Amino acid sequence: MRPHSISPTVTRRYFLGEISCVGAALAVGARTSCGADSEDDAPIRGFDVIVVGGTPGGIAASIAAARLGCSVALVEYHDHIGGMSTSGLGKSDIENRAMIGGLFKEFIDRVREHYVTTYGRESKAYRLCRDGYYFEPSVAQATFNSMLTEEPSVSVLTGHAFVSPIMTEHRARGVVVRERSSGVVSKLVGGIVIDATYEGDVYAAAGARYRSGRESRETFGEEHAGVVYFDYQEQKFLPGTTGEGDTRQPAYTYRLCLATDPNNFVPITAPPTDYDRAVYVGYFDDLKAGRLAAPKTFKPGRGYNAAHFDTVVRALSVTPIPNKKTDVNMNPRPLTFPFAEENEGYVEGDWEVRERICARIRNLTLGLLWFIQNDAEVPDAHRAIANEYGLPLDEFADNGHFPFQLYVREARRLVGLYTLTENDVTRGPGRLAAGRFPDAVAAAAFPIDSFPVRKRQPGDKVVLEGYLGMLDYITRPYQIPYRIMIPEKVDGVIVPVAASTSHVAFSSIRMEPTWMALGQAAGVAAHVALKRSAQPRSVSIVEVQKILRRQGQVLDFPT
Repeated sequence: MRPHSISPTVTRRYFLGEISCVGAALAVGARTSCGADSEDDAPIRGFDVIVVGGTPGGIAASIAAARLGCSVALVEYHDHIGGMSTSGLGKSDIENRAMIGGLFKEFIDRVREHYVTTYGRESKAYRLCRDGYYFEPSVAQATFNSMLTEEPSVSVLTGHAFVSPIMTEHRARGVVVRERSSGVVSKLVGGIVIDATYEGDVYAAAGARYRSGRESRETFGEEHAGVVYFDYQEQKFLPGTTGEGDTRQPAYTYRLCLATDPNNFVPITAPPTDYDRAVYVGYFDDLKAGRLAAPKTFKPGRGYNAAHFDTVVRALSVTPIPNKKTDVNMNPRPLTFPFAEENEGYVEGDWEVRERICARIRNLTLGLLWFIQNDAEVPDAHRAIANEYGLPLDEFADNGHFPFQLYVREARRLVGLYTLTENDVTRGPGRLAAGRFPDAVAAAAFPIDSFPVRKRQPGDKVVLEGYLGMLDYITRPYQIPYRIMIPEKVDGVIVPVAASTSHVAFSSIRMEPTWMALGQAAGVAAHVALKRSAQPRSVSIVEVQKILRRQGQVLDFPT
């Protein structure tokens, strides 16, 4: 959906000097590189702010900048905006609701009002929305669309692939994009570029330094860094932990929305074409070994379905959301968890490579559903439970009722003016005052939580390598400094999503509510930079903070 068409071709007052295009083309089917005739002839369209990535963070950045008077282009690769929040992640990951305000709170309030108005306060749908924090993908989509539609200075370009940045020396001046359906190329020129992609594509192509993979323990003095086997039940390190750094990424999955109403779901009638039963049979060993049982720290109401404990269905983590639907995560605790390592090559791949990896992970997901619903070795009672769920007929209708956005939990991480680490998001002896920053633009509190990076290795008996499961016993509320959004040397760019943190800290900060808070801060900072004719690195943080507080953003946490 495109709430607004692109604005007429103009050149804004913030565009100065020669422009040049750098960086590798990422568009699927890109026929030319930067500087070829088709791109030379492309129209130049001007905006104050260009946001690449229609993620919740990108949406927040766009709205924040627009409400302060900026014209904004919001570019999204998919045909839908909203990233994970409109693509199956219907359970807002917040441990402390008081820590988040601003535009995310506005989004939640609108979601809640939808369920109140449509179903009434006494309805089950309203109760399951949990004050707006749990929602159906279509409701999140409609809510984001309405928020953007109310901002006429935001032009939304869905179905557009980022190709390359437009640069003057070390300053970003805009981006080249290609409409995926037509192949038409456009140059979007602006005063500030906000990279709100999950992958950090824009700043990487602009030449900013970044990290990918895991730092060693020695890099930042982080206890949980590097190669790690961590017993999440007993909260202790296991043999095999070396703390060595590497280039591996946490597993990517899809976050499913499954329906339980037989009148509103599409049954899976056949396995995917590349289905391999051998990928999933290890779940029987997990079942026998008790790895599909209730967690030792089980707390009712935290999203677990107790009826699934000690069944093969526990390969999934299922949480009810309104209207007989569920938020379904892939459970990373069984050693058969098949998704680790399947994302190899995604981060640096072009769109064709990424689409191929997405298809592979999609088929692994559908294969897992087929296995637990149909495999003859799965106990009848377990299959009966599994067959209570199906793809939702009224969700993702243009994508086979399957989510469109791959859950990219971590990709590139900027090397910025400050790097947030495990030592900033935890407390310990001698670090009781950690996590406070004079340039704070948001606050967060989600526990360190990272998916496995490797499949089962010989000798693995307890946990997969790289899994750090909800370390809430050490994670504490912390402020987020503005500096993590600013590249070391590249000007004109603000990065609210793939920001400057260590791998361990990223596993805490990588939540959509937090990214919306950072996106809002990025939009405000862009406005201040343009108003003062300053680079993002030089804006008055006091002015940014003043505006954010006026907008209801939470910048601090209680002692």
